[in-house]
Amino acid sequence: MGAFIEKRKVDIWDHRRNTRRPVPGSVRYKVLVNADHRCELCGVDASLRALEVDHIIPKSLGGPDEIDNYQALCYKCNTNKGNRSDIDLRALSEDYDKYETKCIFCNHIEVIAENKLAQAFYDKYPVTKGHILIVPKRHVNGYFDLYQPELNAINRLMRELRTKLMTEDSSITGFNVGTNDGVDAGQAIMHYHLHSIPRREGDAGNPTGGVRGVISE
Repeated sequence: MGAFIEKRKVDIWDHRRNTRRPVPGSVRYKVLVNADHRCELCGVDASLRALEVDHIIPKSLGGPDEIDNYQALCYKCNTNKGNRSDIDLRALSEDYDKYETKCIFCNHIEVIAENKLAQAFYDKYPVTKGHILIVPKRHVNGYFDLYQPELNAINRLMRELRTKLMTEDSSITGFNVGTNDGVDAGQAIMHYHLHSIPRREGDAGNPTGGVRGVISE
């Protein structure tokens, strides 16, 4: 073994030091469940290839040990990703604090639920009872400008609120979930927001087509 290490000029166990603190089992379980036990990059099932819990924003670049900064990657995708990134992440933590003083969503005070990166409140002009808007705390215009941890946080909050609404209101039988991205798509407030709209049997004459109904024939 000594001759092997000497030949390679490297400690063959160095890779085990890359993760300073192991991810707790309960957190790992949540990450894998959220990913449906598939790699969130290539989609391979956990039964075919071992999955690892990866920091979306690498720890070496300031990424936090938080559920919304974790993703499930197979060992191949995780190895290929490493701590490389094509964007400058040095000021990312400051970017998350970005807000606009005149934006009504940045300054909304009637928050009904929140986590570190997202918050939710009832729509001022609801389509149905329980119509909720979920927004990132960072001021960002559209869906395609969101960071992956923000998407994780928004989706997690949406699922929690869906469960809460359905527990409190047994008449809810479905949801329309969607977003308007850009003025020509109907976006009126330029701070990304996700609509979660509860639906009930008989609340529309013909619900076939769902969100396609926003464009008249």
